[in-house]
Amino acid sequence: MMDEFEAIRPYTDREVPTVMARLFADREFLDILARFRFPKLAGPLGWLLKPLISRKLHKEFAGIHSVDMLQQRIESYVERTIARATDGVTYSGLDGLQAGQSYLFLANHRDIVMDPAFVNYAVFQTGMRTPRIAIGDNLLQRPFVSDLMRLNKSFIVQRSLTGRREKLAAYQLLSAYINHSIRSDGESIWIAQAEGRAKDGDDRTDSAILKMLHMSRKDEAFAETLAALHLTPVSISYEYDPCDQAKARELYTRASTGSYQKTPGEDDASIALGITGYKGRVHVHFGQPVVAPQEDAKQLAYALDQQILSGYRLFPVHYLAYASWDERDPQLAVPQAATLFSSDELERARQEWNRRLQACPVEQRPYLIRQYATPVRNQYRVKAGLPL
Repeated sequence: MMDEFEAIRPYTDREVPTVMARLFADREFLDILARFRFPKLAGPLGWLLKPLISRKLHKEFAGIHSVDMLQQRIESYVERTIARATDGVTYSGLDGLQAGQSYLFLANHRDIVMDPAFVNYAVFQTGMRTPRIAIGDNLLQRPFVSDLMRLNKSFIVQRSLTGRREKLAAYQLLSAYINHSIRSDGESIWIAQAEGRAKDGDDRTDSAILKMLHMSRKDEAFAETLAALHLTPVSISYEYDPCDQAKARELYTRASTGSYQKTPGEDDASIALGITGYKGRVHVHFGQPVVAPQEDAKQLAYALDQQILSGYRLFPVHYLAYASWDERDPQLAVPQAATLFSSDELERARQEWNRRLQACPVEQRPYLIRQYATPVRNQYRVKAGLPL
């Protein structure tokens, strides 16, 4: 038993029945389910709905005694969510992964829950074991959220610590856990390339995360540690981001006031909108596992960025946004959307893009455009061999 990782690790199989029983009795959790399933009735009839939902959950998940069984049972819910909120999900690069091998999937980060969910779903479909998921403790303010995430193979990244010594100890523990998971347990890991979502569409790997991976293995060279983790870049592309308006508002507020203060429940709202909101098409590309990592963390981050940015799937909306962007790069030969997509596809995208622009306050629109235009600039810079 990994006692040293007790505070951050996901739940084990033997803990599953106890945690599920706790969840199905949690009033806050049942209240959210009631409001999600029966929005009109949840207020006046919540007292009646909650025990009914609890009973249904007990019945539906009876006999689940392991994390794998739970994920198999949840698969149909994930498929239903994908069917409702997307126009289809496609994958590429999975043939570069070997069954039985554990990987450190390092991905661009746009959505709190759906980024790892789509990676999980892809890996699950191939018959490989799903990765353990890194999630910040800032998102686990309520016990039932922590229970839900840790049941689904999430481990905790302690971001809310303020003391330098505590932070250092937390990163040391995190580093040890990730190395232990891949090298000893044979379990893959998903982690975002940087702390927090890329709200401006600029996907960049933070070299501090790569350095953290080496913290617990100082007896090894940096490149040796990273090679043992089978570091694999992943590009997740959403045609439309359900949270794009909220991100534009945050970026505008930061630019005009110098800071941004989240309101209570804002993360919960982002999670809910990210799961249920319309995404259009979604593409997940698995890059080439890094066989011989650079010895320098910044150089390795740059090499990972080249893979992540070139693996990003650009949709018509990205080209439409780029064409209207004030910060277009004159060095880049970016083609017109009309030369790349059919007129029908382009017209649908134009209508949806105009709808989003109209819904966005005028002063915030440059930040909405930037989110969709930046991936175009980044990808064409990589193609042209220009510095990022």
